[in-house]
Amino acid sequence: MAANWMKTRQTKYTAYVSAYIIVILAVLFAVNFLGNRYDKTFDATKNKQFSLADQSVKVVKGLNRDIKIIYFDDQTRFPTARDFLNRYASLSSKVHVDYIDPVKRPQQARAAGFTRDSSILVDSGLRKEPAKSLTEEEVTGALIRSLKTGTRNVCFLSAGGERSLDDTAPSGFSELKKLLEGDNYKTRTVTPKAAGAGEAPKSISVGQQAPPAGVEIPKDCTALVIGGPQLAYTQPVVDGIKAYIDGGGRALIMLDNSLRIGRESAAADSPEFLKLLADWGVTVNKDLVLDLSGIGRSLFGVGPEVPVLFQYESHAITRPLTRVPTAFPLSRSLDAKSAGKSSVEKLLATTDDSLAVSDIGPGGAIDPKKGKKGPLTLGAAGTISGGMQARFVVVGSVQWAQNNIMGSRTLGNRDLFLNTVNWLSSDEDLISIRPKDPENQQLNMTGRRPTLMFWLSVVFFPLAVVAMGLGTWWKRR
Repeated sequence: MAANWMKTRQTKYTAYVSAYIIVILAVLFAVNFLGNRYDKTFDATKNKQFSLADQSVKVVKGLNRDIKIIYFDDQTRFPTARDFLNRYASLSSKVHVDYIDPVKRPQQARAAGFTRDSSILVDSGLRKEPAKSLTEEEVTGALIRSLKTGTRNVCFLSAGGERSLDDTAPSGFSELKKLLEGDNYKTRTVTPKAAGAGEAPKSISVGQQAPPAGVEIPKDCTALVIGGPQLAYTQPVVDGIKAYIDGGGRALIMLDNSLRIGRESAAADSPEFLKLLADWGVTVNKDLVLDLSGIGRSLFGVGPEVPVLFQYESHAITRPLTRVPTAFPLSRSLDAKSAGKSSVEKLLATTDDSLAVSDIGPGGAIDPKKGKKGPLTLGAAGTISGGMQARFVVVGSVQWAQNNIMGSRTLGNRDLFLNTVNWLSSDEDLISIRPKDPENQQLNMTGRRPTLMFWLSVVFFPLAVVAMGLGTWWKRR
């Protein structure tokens, strides 16, 4: 009887169904287990709207200590924040995210450091840094600030009509100030003053000559930015810059064009300063670089006086910028060659479809036959060996860093500038591509397209499915 029961069709079907159910439950259990432990997502959007930028990934994966991100808000908004903050947690087991409702749990929120000014707090154990909003730029910035100890000062020189750090006009540098402070740098303008100013004068014996007056750059400047001097530097200012670099200083030098272009007044070259740069291995030419490839006009609507680069020399500063466009308006060319204790590398260079002209006629007329053909160097980076290694970067344009260019999200000038400062201040771990605002990609349909879409989606495709079903039924009938 038992053997016969085991062989019945009902018993076989019951065994098959039970086995199927067990297999399905096992698969569901395995999927849920793996999904909870290994949270992996795939971003299929063109602009990677749901992926973290290279800088965020680099910072998080390079963590050597536990980080706590605390989100303060109403509990109903937790799911939205969790979708975003979990991208950080999924990159490293050292990132922990807590969600606290300050209304329902006020004591816990107060103990965690809650303030009404910000809803996100990043705690690295070294310091706590707030993020102003639930955006990648703010959260990653707060993460970087929480990890960096000590003060890093980026000083902007004011000695010869340079661009102003507080100028919000298109030609100003206020965007640079905002970018640097987002990367946890302190910014300020420095005016060189007499060395030893404020000290009691030293006694000089009869017949002894007084030492020559000089100026000095503050020693607490992590990096010095020289942003397009319009006036020639005096010898004491040049000596002060040289002494700063000789003492292991770091400097970004951006030069304005000294050719008269149209009605614009030209910057005055400083022979003493240009000689100092030549001693470091960078010769600055008095010319204007023109991009004849036409790529700038086709992509950004700019003329040949704005060279647009897509390829760069191999250097830590430019390595993450592969195929990222940068623009350098009214640039002059450079000649870079190691000399003495200086080791110089080309950083930025044009293609063969470029020309450097030193003579501009009335109305901007140029003679292509008299120009120097590309490739042409627009930027160079170098180091000076000694007691403390000095670093410098020279760029033949200052307009590439002003507000109207830095405000563009389609160009990589922002990343290039911050990468340059990171390299100068020995913060190579921050060199990367920064977070950008999500692109608002709209689908614009004009003319007969909406009508065509209506007939295809509402009429044609449903009727086609019905027709296929009827055809299959008629064939089987």
